[in-house]
Amino acid sequence: MVAGTGGHGAGDGREPGPRWTASFELVESKLHPPRTGQGMVPRTALLQRLQAAPTARLVCVVAPPGYGKTTLLAQWAERRSGPVAWLSVDRRDNDPAVLLTYLAAALDRVEPIDPQIARLLASPGATTSLVARFAAGLSSMTRPVTVVLDNLEVLVNQECLDAVAEIALRLPKGSQLVLASRARPPLPEAVSRARGQLLELGSGELAMDEPEARALLEQAGVRLDDAEVTELLDRTEGWPVGLYLASFGGPEEGMEDRARVAVAGNGHPVAGRRPAGLLSRLSEPTMRFLTRTAMLDQLCGPLCDAVLGASGSQQVLESLAGSNQLLVAMDRRHRWYRYHQLLRELLLAELERREPELVPELHLRAADWYEGERLPELAVDHAQAAGDADRVARLVAAVAFPAYAGGRVETARRWFRWFEDQDLVERYPRVAVLGAQMEALLGDAPSAGRWAAAAERGQEATGPDGALDASMALLRTLLCRDGMAGMRADAATAWAGLAPDDPWRATALLMEGIAHLLDGQADLADPILARVADVAGPLGATPAASAALAELAVVALERRRWEEAGRLAEEAVATMRAGHLDDYAMAAFVHAVAARAALHLGDAPGARRHLARAVRLRPLLTAAMPHRSVQTLLELGRAYLALDDAAGARAVVRQAGEILRQRPGLGVLPEQAAELTAALERIGQGTVGASSLTAAELRLLPLLSTHLTLLEIGERLYLSRNTVKTQAVSIYRKLGVSSRSEAMQRVRELGLLGG
Repeated sequence: MVAGTGGHGAGDGREPGPRWTASFELVESKLHPPRTGQGMVPRTALLQRLQAAPTARLVCVVAPPGYGKTTLLAQWAERRSGPVAWLSVDRRDNDPAVLLTYLAAALDRVEPIDPQIARLLASPGATTSLVARFAAGLSSMTRPVTVVLDNLEVLVNQECLDAVAEIALRLPKGSQLVLASRARPPLPEAVSRARGQLLELGSGELAMDEPEARALLEQAGVRLDDAEVTELLDRTEGWPVGLYLASFGGPEEGMEDRARVAVAGNGHPVAGRRPAGLLSRLSEPTMRFLTRTAMLDQLCGPLCDAVLGASGSQQVLESLAGSNQLLVAMDRRHRWYRYHQLLRELLLAELERREPELVPELHLRAADWYEGERLPELAVDHAQAAGDADRVARLVAAVAFPAYAGGRVETARRWFRWFEDQDLVERYPRVAVLGAQMEALLGDAPSAGRWAAAAERGQEATGPDGALDASMALLRTLLCRDGMAGMRADAATAWAGLAPDDPWRATALLMEGIAHLLDGQADLADPILARVADVAGPLGATPAASAALAELAVVALERRRWEEAGRLAEEAVATMRAGHLDDYAMAAFVHAVAARAALHLGDAPGARRHLARAVRLRPLLTAAMPHRSVQTLLELGRAYLALDDAAGARAVVRQAGEILRQRPGLGVLPEQAAELTAALERIGQGTVGASSLTAAELRLLPLLSTHLTLLEIGERLYLSRNTVKTQAVSIYRKLGVSSRSEAMQRVRELGLLGG
């Protein structure tokens, strides 16, 4: 089921795995088409049509369930002379980092993918530019490839759909993107415009003709004369699954009885009716096995044993897979299987009819098994389906931040949203604290505030709890609503209350040192910040270690110890890069301090490189973590002033001022902002450039680099088309260009999207 992500072996005798390490374990079977062995009717005419359309960059196979979309594309993949990258999409792929990681793994088997892409996909700070940067990385590919995305209808995340569109338009010349979906995917206009390069196959084309219907029936052991085949074909309208189910009728049944299957003509189960044909002729023990395991996305013997409270499931699975095509083998070892999607829907409907009260218990047993197998993320899904909120809370508390740290921000948000959807946030204040911390680190001030307020209400309701009190105190240090004195007190509470092996403990110590520094007490801050580096290492708290080194460099700059500041800044940058933290908000602070240190050592080119890396992270600097954001922006302002870049300095000081209006109690920072403002008033406007881009304009840049129209960009950002156009024109002016294409070329030269 699960592929190793660090080596070359796929574990099932197929193609090698990725040559880089993904941030989560990949389900290997998603990267291979289902096997098209004995019993599958070749769709010869359709295959010839697909083969005859080599210039179609996009192929859409769109039809309701049961029309054989997957089977057709699997047969095509087997017959392709060139390389095929396959991905069976599932609902967990509604996270850009997850979807693109799987696509990178699939493409890597065709042509090695730049390991830098893997690092990008594993960074939570890269969310704003992830699609654009991934698509840009495809430019290094030279070998044409056919990319197949099956089950695309489960993708509802707009950023994921945008990613699919970008891939369609960025693959090497001669490549094809093939999409199989129950409904036409809502892709951006740039894809739908490519009429001359688009091939569409619908239910009309996928309906079986008479020779195919006869072949299917004969393979099922059914012998009908020409008139009977024609009648059955007419009644089922060539719907492949209808023909297949009808093949299970008895010899005494007429065509009307055979065609009366328990599904509607649009491919969906008929509510309240028992499945006829195939399912009605199965033994009761087999039906019980099928219905009770239908709630599993994937099946293996031990998992089914656990869910059923029985033994021998592996033998049952092997028997079912060998007859009637009930199961699809997902690996060559025949350990993992899945039901055909339409059959699974029928089975789930039957389970609800027969034993609805058993469904939660089945999910709980699956959650137990996945936990025992150390697959807690899969256990979350079943615990949610069972409504076991206590278990969900415990699991999410363990897996949410590792997922976030691995770049899967939307996955973590989906887990947190479940508590909101169930109106359970205040009941689980520890989960609310984590939600607030994550949103603060992502720079989403409104969401961080909403989760923090829920955590506070939950804390009041649950009463004294030392561990919760410590976590709440740490959260308050990040949000910094009570000034420097409150921040110091909260940091001390967090340090004392958090477990000795809790990585957040290093952050608590860091916050105490920062509180002293921002209160004008550098002598008190210095030893505390120096201690953070010692504490963070054993705890694996790399972000805290890097930030502490940068803060120590700030102290050295204040004391005019330029060599010491340069050494500390260089160490902070090295620590940050070793931890692959280039896309975190704190990286902007590290680069800002490094730029100032470089300037004092006479390295103006080095300072400009650091500033270029910091500028793209400015959208993350918000009131969510006001002290960190304002301190970073003022450090950038000082560096820009030293470079005589008044326009850049004004942009960052203005951004800092907007935060200070919301959070004025930030120690010495308001005074420092006023000093910088006064210095800027004494000099001219300066020449506008990339450094003077506003945070809003920087948020727009990644979307401008895609094929989205201005209207579509506005929809993504919840802005009007006119607002987007105004911001785009401003960007062009600051970059010294006159068009979108020129702007993107300049953006790439400046590294404003990262990479």
